[in-house]
Amino acid sequence: MKIEQIYTGCLAHGAYYIESNGEVAIVDPLREVNPYLEKAKRNNAKIKYVLETHFHADFVSGHLDLAKETGATIVFGPSAKPAFKAHVASDGEILKLGNVTLKVLHTPGHTMESACYLLLDEKGKETALFSGDTLFIGDVGRPDLAQKSDLTLNDLAGHLYDSLRNKIIPLHDDIIVYPAHGAGSACGKKMSQETSDTLGHQKKTNYALRAISKDQFIKEVTEGLTKPPVYFPQNVRLNREGYSSFEKVLKQGTQALSVNAFEAAANETDALIIDTRNAQIFAKEFIPGSINIGISGTFAPWVGTLIPDVNQSLLIVAEPGKEEEVITRLARVGYDNAIGYLKGGLETWKKAGKETDGILSIDVNQLVEALKEPNSVLLDSRKASEYQTEHIENAENLPLDYINETFHQLSKDKTYYVHCAGGYRSMIFVSILRARGYRNLVDVQGGFGVLKASGKFKITDYVQPITEL
Repeated sequence: MKIEQIYTGCLAHGAYYIESNGEVAIVDPLREVNPYLEKAKRNNAKIKYVLETHFHADFVSGHLDLAKETGATIVFGPSAKPAFKAHVASDGEILKLGNVTLKVLHTPGHTMESACYLLLDEKGKETALFSGDTLFIGDVGRPDLAQKSDLTLNDLAGHLYDSLRNKIIPLHDDIIVYPAHGAGSACGKKMSQETSDTLGHQKKTNYALRAISKDQFIKEVTEGLTKPPVYFPQNVRLNREGYSSFEKVLKQGTQALSVNAFEAAANETDALIIDTRNAQIFAKEFIPGSINIGISGTFAPWVGTLIPDVNQSLLIVAEPGKEEEVITRLARVGYDNAIGYLKGGLETWKKAGKETDGILSIDVNQLVEALKEPNSVLLDSRKASEYQTEHIENAENLPLDYINETFHQLSKDKTYYVHCAGGYRSMIFVSILRARGYRNLVDVQGGFGVLKASGKFKITDYVQPITEL
């Protein structure tokens, strides 16, 4: 028997490859399926099952492409209603995989169709739990992503409480828990950096597994929840109803466009230009109207957070050689309408004599002097939870997460010096506002970490955060 976690940092996502006697199950696969196909081929094994723990909100699964390529059976938990051929398992159902078995545990709460898969080894010993978004390391799945007219937030949290108490806690302590996400995912409030753990250790350390009443659990699990990213419901729909093949999306998105073709597409369609280069490189020169979301950071979740419609047409500026990676990471969150990239990158645009723009980016010493000027404002673009934990005194907070709803609060009569934690988000923030006609925003290099370490600013007292959302 072989278990391999395939972890993707950008989405803080864990998929799983389980193999026994030539048969394979893939749990919660990402959109691009070649890595799973190649792994099975190398091992001379056949993919038998694609096991989905629920209809994912934060990424588009590769279940359809994987089943098409291999003939594997897609499996969902009880109450799931996919719009395509799949096996909807019953609670307690046993799935045979080579010399091992997988037991389906219906664990509603994060979503109503949520299920965990309990792996029993060749001797019938309960060995591993693929817990999806039901149980994370240090946390549980947020219960606000599947609300319907007849189910409140508290109802879902109550279902989650029952699932944990009735299905998870009774299991043996030495079982290894393999969740779908780790720290950085918006599917939970405050997950550990660890991506697996024994169930026994989680019973001792995970707040949600303590011996508490249902009412107390509901209070704690719902505290600190913020509005989920706008793309979540759209990804759920794609995972439930279906989508274009990844190969088709990749072929379309990796069309190399000449300067003239790129410019025509930008002018004649509603396409949004995304510049995926490093923030400080972008700041020096970029195509007017483009926004910066760097491929080196948590690219896909920020695209999903800031671009409301997954059907938005996109034009890509990337470092040469990075184009396929950009399209792949867009596809992971359902943004399938990239219509091409600028061949040769920004250098070809400049050589063609086309107009460029730039953003002023200053260091900590320059910031100290700048803030002495009248009508200057230090703007913290981190999440509200980060700001509340500690921030520079007198800094205003306008989180990047909600910039599409809150940018009108900015005055064009003031100059805003924008920082985040490390410099990635502040450039996104400034570039979006620049594209909307705000030219009175300046990026602060290095972010809060550098500003705090400089000793040049007064920092508020530290407050222990209750959430990372």
